[in-house]
Amino acid sequence: MVREISAREVKAALEAGEPLRLVDCREPDEVAIARIEGAEVIPLSQWKALAPERFRQEDERVVIFCHAGVRSAHAAADLMRRGLTQVQNMAGGIDAWSLDVDPAVPRY
Repeated sequence: MVREISAREVKAALEAGEPLRLVDCREPDEVAIARIEGAEVIPLSQWKALAPERFRQEDERVVIFCHAGVRSAHAAADLMRRGLTQVQNMAGGIDAWSLDVDPAVPRY
């Protein structure tokens, strides 16, 4: 079961300086439309090739997001299967971020 975190909770954690790795699993054309400053981009289309190299620390806190939260839930589940223990899916994705945190981030 993938744990979820709200966009507001992610923003609060970032502002508090909590150590977390924010990962955007959307495709480059989507990232070109809207992005969250500081998020690392690993497109889901390249996930299986890149994830084993990029995620090696089992206890690293990772928050993954996509457009609405469906693709990122799959990516989060994959990391959990690989043994990562601190993985969360940002509920509602970047769309929730636009609505609840930063209306300057375009919705699409």
